[in-house]
Amino acid sequence: MLRSFTIRTAKRDEMIDITSFVEETVRQANVTEGVAVVYCPHTTAGITINENADPDVKRDMMRRFDETYPWEHPLDRHMEGNTAAHMKASTVGASQHVIIHEGRLLLGRWQGVYFCEYDGPRQRTFYVKVIEG
Repeated sequence: MLRSFTIRTAKRDEMIDITSFVEETVRQANVTEGVAVVYCPHTTAGITINENADPDVKRDMMRRFDETYPWEHPLDRHMEGNTAAHMKASTVGASQHVIIHEGRLLLGRWQGVYFCEYDGPRQRTFYVKVIEG
């Protein structure tokens, strides 16, 4: 089963919890054992799995990414001016795989799946593919 989701990001940099979208897709697929692949087809956004209990984790991550990849750098040559967004997206990655066991995502107690926006606000798409096995 493959599902496509469209979300609207609100800020240039943000992490949006999409765990419920992935869980919903697994339920609809009626798969008890397998893998869910979450994929982002954008070059300035990504998918990660991280803590979803303390919102300070998201804020700290965004701050540290900004420190590592400042939005403006005198040597950047990319005409659009969003080299930092490309760097952040490459660091996070375009996809994540989550094991499905007994019909549920095998995430850790504090983990969630996040869509990471680095060049918003924009309308974005991500995909969830459930593979039985």
